[in-house]
Amino acid sequence: MADAPAAAVPTTPDAASAVAQSRTGDGAVAGTSIERETPGDSGLFALGPGVERGARAMGYERATGDPIFRPLWIYTIDPAASRAEGATAIINVPFEPLRPGPEGAVLKVIPRDLESGDVYRALTPDAIDVLIRSGRPPSPADPRFHQQMVYAVGSEVYAAFQRALGRRVAWGFDRDISADDPEGTHLLLCPHAGLFRNAYYDPLAGALRFGYFRADDDVTGRNVPGGFVFTCLSHDIVAHEMTHALLDGLRSHFTVPSSPDVLGFHEGFADVIAILQHFSYPQVVRAAIGNSRGSVSQTEVLVGLARQFGHTTGGKRPLRTAVEVTDTGEIKPRAYRADAEQHEMGSVLVSAVFDAFVTLYRRKTARYVRLATNGTGVLPPHELPADLQEVLAEEASTLASQFLSICIRAIDYCPPVDLRLGEYLRALITADYDLVPDDPWGYREAWIEAFSRHKIYPPNVRTLAEDELRWQAPDPEIPSELGLSFATLEFVGDPGCPASPDELTRQAKLVGAMVTRHFDQFGLMHQRDARPNEQVDLPRVQSVRSCRRVGPDGQVVFDLVAEVTQRRIVGDGAGDFAMYGGATLLVGPKGEVRYVIAKNIRNEQRAERNRAFAIGQGRAFHGPNDRGQARRNIFRLLHQGRMS
Repeated sequence: MADAPAAAVPTTPDAASAVAQSRTGDGAVAGTSIERETPGDSGLFALGPGVERGARAMGYERATGDPIFRPLWIYTIDPAASRAEGATAIINVPFEPLRPGPEGAVLKVIPRDLESGDVYRALTPDAIDVLIRSGRPPSPADPRFHQQMVYAVGSEVYAAFQRALGRRVAWGFDRDISADDPEGTHLLLCPHAGLFRNAYYDPLAGALRFGYFRADDDVTGRNVPGGFVFTCLSHDIVAHEMTHALLDGLRSHFTVPSSPDVLGFHEGFADVIAILQHFSYPQVVRAAIGNSRGSVSQTEVLVGLARQFGHTTGGKRPLRTAVEVTDTGEIKPRAYRADAEQHEMGSVLVSAVFDAFVTLYRRKTARYVRLATNGTGVLPPHELPADLQEVLAEEASTLASQFLSICIRAIDYCPPVDLRLGEYLRALITADYDLVPDDPWGYREAWIEAFSRHKIYPPNVRTLAEDELRWQAPDPEIPSELGLSFATLEFVGDPGCPASPDELTRQAKLVGAMVTRHFDQFGLMHQRDARPNEQVDLPRVQSVRSCRRVGPDGQVVFDLVAEVTQRRIVGDGAGDFAMYGGATLLVGPKGEVRYVIAKNIRNEQRAERNRAFAIGQGRAFHGPNDRGQARRNIFRLLHQGRMS
């Protein structure tokens, strides 16, 4: 048997483990945060729990004299990667004071094995030896490095979301009282969650749970048959699970399994973020581009996901790849199908995004290639000149950073429920246009062409022209709400930091009053219009978030983003079924309603599509009485049998 850290070998589950297991069963969600509400003043709407959660996303405000960054070692890929691939790196994590664990303002690492109960020595980030060496050096045998790895990568992903959205992100869970986090404000990171081939976001416990396991006897790469594999040491797995948690905070109803698109989007979007993060490590990008003679689509290091996991569980390739390419380097489109399995659906999204990325990478680097080849544009068969490798790597990294921000920013432009991949394309186009109206490199054209090649088409559009794909201002025009203008909003310093729960409640009540004056325009219905065989809940204001976005040319855009949802339960003789409607509102700095991105709760065609998925392909994700709610831990179910 290969040597492994002694504390990593499980014994018997402790009480905390038993509680965690009991909270991830298969019962339908009832009485969770999605259902709790606070009545609005008018009695026509309610406030969801996500409204006040926004005030808990305070993070750490850098004080005068603080360092800007805290340098920490990580694995850029996983422990089995080669030094020649840039396998390890020191990254600059945004500085914040840390307690042992480490524990910061929004993330807290749990330094114990949740299954065996064994307690590890916690990483002390401010110890002199740790500071001098930029943290613990990378090692699969050091539990303190495991703690450092999940904190550093998690912080990096959180910072990427904060930069793109122009605000801090509130978590999407309301955790019960926990000895690990009495305040209930931290996302718990559990690098040793137990002996299992999985990792998943647990919204009930507000935790990321990373399993560990023994490799198969038949392994490939730099792995040992039967050796221990820790999912917490895979950069891609940590980034993927962190993205699930952040997306849940942005759109809580994207966990309602209404169609393959919704579940596929959660999986695909998490993969997109993990892949684009690869490009933030210069040594990884330089090595990959050098080995592939300038290509970013023909190198497993850049387009592969969770390589070690794939190589130790019976495969000879990464768990997934962003794209499949021909011998000439052209991307093979993965065609969208409305009935695709959720992971297949996610892979279509990933491939489309990376297709657009490759198009723009080639467009932006063509001039350098022409200069290096005396105008021929044909690269030599031997190794590329070092300077050319450097330039190509810089272009790829810069472009990936832009794509990362574009993909994240588009979430604010998505409908609050039942998202379809084609609607995400519309969100991408609109969000990018709002911040960068001038598009000389044709970013939006590349997005449209890539999604079209993958047969991803938005519903209810006549053409794929950019102006047709952009969301339009509401018609008829909705009167401005001066109480939501930035002149009246209260912040703690930055416009991305709300002042208090009371201030958020005030804003949410104004949103609720606005939407209940115009039910139809927001995809909602009045309770009095319910038919005898159905129950219609009050519309719920789920969140109100202010943001300040900065474009590439320094332009600043201020917005208020709000979600309103409504549930409709229909009885059809074979059991009750729930569907959701509602809208995302983008309100400008003067209180003007710029966009209403609605999903009509009266849409019978959509209701039938949701019902067919709930009783058919998506049955495993629904409760026993098929009320349109997710089972208790949908992410564990999504990842069961195939790590994602």
